Amino acid sequence: MAQSVLLPAGAPFGAEQISALNSVFSASTAEQRAWLSGFLAGVQAANAPAAPPAAPPRARAPLTILFGTESGNAEALAARARKAASKLGFAVKLVDMADTTPALMAEVPNLLVIASTWGEGDPPQRAVDFYEALLADDAPRFEKTRFAVLALGDTAYARYCEIGARIDDRLAVLGGSRIADRIECDLDFEGPAGSWIDATLGRINQDTGDAAVEDTSVIHVDFGRQETEAETWNRARPFAAEITEHVRLAGSRSLSETRHIEVSLEGSGIAYEPGDSLGVVPRNDPALVDAILEAAGLAGDKETRSALNDRYDITTLTARHIADHAALTGAAPPPAEWAAGRQVIDLLQSAPHTFTPEQLTGLLRPLPARYYSIASSRKAVGETAHLLVAGVRYESHGRQRAGVASIDLNERRKSGDRIGVFLRPNQHFRLPADPSRPVIMIGPGTGVAPFRGFLQEREATGASGKNWLVFGHRNYLHDFLYQLEMQDWIKDGLLTRLDVAFSRDQPEKRYVQHALWNARKDLNAWIADGAAIYVCGDATAMARDVHDTLIRVLADQTGRDGKAALDTLRRDGRYQRDVY
Repeated sequence: MAQSVLLPAGAPFGAEQISALNSVFSASTAEQRAWLSGFLAGVQAANAPAAPPAAPPRARAPLTILFGTESGNAEALAARARKAASKLGFAVKLVDMADTTPALMAEVPNLLVIASTWGEGDPPQRAVDFYEALLADDAPRFEKTRFAVLALGDTAYARYCEIGARIDDRLAVLGGSRIADRIECDLDFEGPAGSWIDATLGRINQDTGDAAVEDTSVIHVDFGRQETEAETWNRARPFAAEITEHVRLAGSRSLSETRHIEVSLEGSGIAYEPGDSLGVVPRNDPALVDAILEAAGLAGDKETRSALNDRYDITTLTARHIADHAALTGAAPPPAEWAAGRQVIDLLQSAPHTFTPEQLTGLLRPLPARYYSIASSRKAVGETAHLLVAGVRYESHGRQRAGVASIDLNERRKSGDRIGVFLRPNQHFRLPADPSRPVIMIGPGTGVAPFRGFLQEREATGASGKNWLVFGHRNYLHDFLYQLEMQDWIKDGLLTRLDVAFSRDQPEKRYVQHALWNARKDLNAWIADGAAIYVCGDATAMARDVHDTLIRVLADQTGRDGKAALDTLRRDGRYQRDVY
C-alpha cells in the first residue's frame, strides 16, 4: 500500500507545484520514490560545476643525515633530526658512515653530518673506513653538495671534537659549500645540538623553497627526549631505581674493590638487551664538595653545596676551566702540561680567590652520567639490571683521588638506596641473529660484564652456537669474577671454552692478548667456522693490544693480510667492540 507523502508548506515551490507533487507522491510506492531520489541526485551531479584540477604535489627537498657514532649519541641525535626534517617536508635519508662511501655522499645535494670523536681524536670504529676514504688523496669532489657539521666530543680530551672538525674542513676543501658554521658540543649536547639542528634545517628549508612548511618556527623537536615512555628517562630525568643487591665480588686481598650491584627497573618500562649500558647519575664525594667550597671562599653556602652534590662536575679539569679561571681571578694560567693528572680542586687552590656562587658554578660543567655495561639478560633476571663496578682510587700530585660514580656506587650506596638510571642502547654490540653462530668474548676485569649477559641470554634462548670466553685479571685467588657461575656454565656445556690470564700470578705479566696468541690455531679455526668476536674493556691499552694480536693471529694462520682480514670481519659485523 502506498504511503502518503506530502511536501511541507515551506517547500521552495509554488502552490500549484506543491499540489501537483503531492498528488504524485501520495500515489507513489517506496521503490518509485527511491528511484526518483537517485535520478534527481544524478541530474544534480551532472549539472554541478567541474572541480578544479588537483595541484601537482610539491617537490620534497632531499636531505641526507650522515652520522658516525661510538656510544650511540650521534646516532640517536641523527634519528631525532630526521623526525624534525620530516615534519619540515624534506625527503630524508638517515645513513650510518659504516654503510656508505664518500663517493655516494658526494652526489647528495643537502648533507647534515653528525660525527662523534672517540678518545684522543680518533674516529668511531664503525666510521673508520669512511673517514679514511674522505681524507685520502683520491677522495671525490663535493661540489654538488651543501653541508653542515655537528661535532660531538668531551672537553676532558684535548682534541675533543677532532673528527667533526676534520670532516667539516675536508668537505670544504673538496668543494662543498657550508650551509651553517660547525657547532662543537660537549657532554651536555642536547640543548645546543637541538637548537643548531632546528636553525640549520630552517635555513635549508628556506634556501630550497620546495619544502612543505613555510613557517619553520612551528617545528621544534625536543632533542633531549625520546619516543616511548621508557626512553624518556635520561640524564636530566633519570629513573629512581632501588638497589636490591650489593655484593663484593673481589676477595678481601684484591687490589680492586669490585662489586656486583643489582637494581630494580620495575615500573620503568626500560627494556634492555644484552650489550646495552645503563647510565648512572652519580653524586659527588661530600668531602670534595666541601673542599671545593672552601677553596672558592663559599664554605657554609648550603644552596651551592646542594648544587655541587649532584649537578656539577667538580673533578674533570679542562683547558677551558684554566682559561676561565684566569679570566675571573687575574692569575697567570699555568702551562698546558700542568693540568695532566690534576683536578678542579688543584686549580682553585693554586690561586686562592673568593668567588660568587654564580661564578663558581659558571666555571664548572654539568656532571656527566657514567655508563656501565649491563651484566645480565632480562630473560634470566626479569625486571632488574646487574652491574659490575670496580672502585677507582689512585694518587696523583700528592693527592688521593677517587672515581666519582664507582666510589659513590661501591662505598656510599647500599641495598635499599635509590640511584638515578637510564638506558643507553648499543645496537652495534649485539649477539648474532643466528643462534648457531659461535661467539668469542674477550673481556678482562669488569669488561666481562656484558658477556655474562650474553651467556645468560644464550642459555635462556637455547642458542646452539659455541661460546668461548677469554677473561683476565690480576690474581686467580682474589680477582676471578663470577668464577662459580663460569664453572657451572662449563659443566653444563654452555661455556664451550674458558681461557684465563692472571697477570700477577707468575714472574712475567700475562694478559688476555697472550692467551689469544697461545690459542691462535683454535682461534683461527673458530673464525673460519663463522665465529663473531667481541671485545669489552679498557680502550687505552687492552683493546689496542687485543686488536694488534688478532691481526697477528690472522696473518700467521692464513698467510694473508691480517689487518685486511680483521677489517672484513668488522664490516661484516663479526668484530664488535665496546671499549672505554
